[in-house]
Amino acid sequence: MSQKHVLLSWRFPTPGPEMVAAEHEVAIWEGDQPMSRQEFLHRISNVDAVFVSNATEVLDREAIDAAPHLRCISNFGVGYDNVDVPYATSRGILVCNTPGVLTETTADHAFALLLAAARRLMEGQAYIRQDRWRGWTPTLLVGQEVNGARLGIIGLGNIGTAVARRAKGFNMITSYWSRSPKPHLEIELNITYETLDELLGHADFICITVALTPETRGLISDRAFSLMKPEAILINVARGPIVDRHALQRALEYGRIFAAALDVTDPEPLRGDDPLLQFSNLLILPHVGSATQRTRSRMSELAARNLLAALAGERPPHLVNPEALRR
Repeated sequence: MSQKHVLLSWRFPTPGPEMVAAEHEVAIWEGDQPMSRQEFLHRISNVDAVFVSNATEVLDREAIDAAPHLRCISNFGVGYDNVDVPYATSRGILVCNTPGVLTETTADHAFALLLAAARRLMEGQAYIRQDRWRGWTPTLLVGQEVNGARLGIIGLGNIGTAVARRAKGFNMITSYWSRSPKPHLEIELNITYETLDELLGHADFICITVALTPETRGLISDRAFSLMKPEAILINVARGPIVDRHALQRALEYGRIFAAALDVTDPEPLRGDDPLLQFSNLLILPHVGSATQRTRSRMSELAARNLLAALAGERPPHLVNPEALRR
């Protein structure tokens, strides 16, 4: 098999880069910030495959047209909303992702956010670092109870299911909304299907794990916040644009919810002067839901296996668009 040209948009964790470099000619972006759009379009002009982050590189029609030899887009991540999949499919380009390997890590992270927001951990840390602590009082940083509370999960895919399993350990009463009911999981996990409006009105904690699609973009709107309890806490480990950022700002400003905890934002990254950062009851982390050494290594390996299979004329282990194989 002749060597192909592959672009890695970051110096990804091992072993993926080494696996690809052992078989093909590899170019790696060494910057500590994402490539500019112009640089990315220039660099993909002569490549056969790209190994990219779904959080930073956009493979839309313009980018795909700029890469006439492109045969595979291998995403480092489970999401693929950064790719125009129908257009890639029409061009016979295989689109791959890394599902499964980050499920448990991201579910752990969702629960870390839930607990931190409920018990106001970041506020407590700031309270001490700002030298405001003068002693114990009965009303200091009183938070929300987790044990026995009602959890609503928006999107019952792999990560949502893993979150529901964790909720059982906290004796939570769990409901979910998904595009279609999943009766087998309802029995296994002792959870209940609700309409989105019902879930928003009943839940003490609302955890977003649904994929970003045209239908879910802006799903958590002013109307959605108006349905929530004032004691509700919103957690988002999916994609930033699912939550209307302006609606979130209004909800926090007017006390429509108790708190929010986000691993993803719109846009990413947020600027240091973003108005959302004024709220002490908003916990924001920099999209690190899968950021453990073991998980990132497994993601890297799987992304490399997807890419190598595609360039070898084989079906990748995790192919988003099998229709492209028939092109």
